[in-house]
Amino acid sequence: MTTPQDMDRLQTRMKEAVQAHWKGFLIEGIVLVIIGLAAIIVPPLASIAVAVFLGWMFLISGAVGLFLTFSAREAPGFWWALLSAVVAIAAGVVLLWRPMQGTLTLTIILGAYFVAEGVATIMYAIEHRRELTGRWGWLMTAGLVDILIAGMIITGLPGSAAWAIGLLVGINLVFGGTSLIGMALAARKP
Repeated sequence: MTTPQDMDRLQTRMKEAVQAHWKGFLIEGIVLVIIGLAAIIVPPLASIAVAVFLGWMFLISGAVGLFLTFSAREAPGFWWALLSAVVAIAAGVVLLWRPMQGTLTLTIILGAYFVAEGVATIMYAIEHRRELTGRWGWLMTAGLVDILIAGMIITGLPGSAAWAIGLLVGINLVFGGTSLIGMALAARKP
């Protein structure tokens, strides 16, 4: 069981660790902002990079899964594990062989995700509007923005496949890098 004293010690150790390594966090943040800006400036290249990265991830995870599946042939669910590994390898090969077509598929999935996320956020906002007085409108707005983004991505297909993933990854990297820079600067010892 975690006690309040354990939490205080953990928070103190985390604060000390961040203070001791604030320069590393600052450098990481700057690098992420630079890469993020590059992705925003050239989103087609960033989209292809994401597809290739995912291709390698699927290929490696599928190969490891295949090896482990055959290592444990007697385990229950062998055929399901084998199918999962083969599908991962196939997805990896397709993404590496045809990354542009892979970005189209990934963009369709991204659009579907934004639709689902938007609907879920709107429903959450409506259901909790009494408890979240004054704040439920922000959730509703976030859900509507998700649906708007999904509409832009889906109606722009296949052309949006060239920019959507790269642009969104770039924006994410810029915000992540900026937050690391802010944390690092706040953690400097006076």
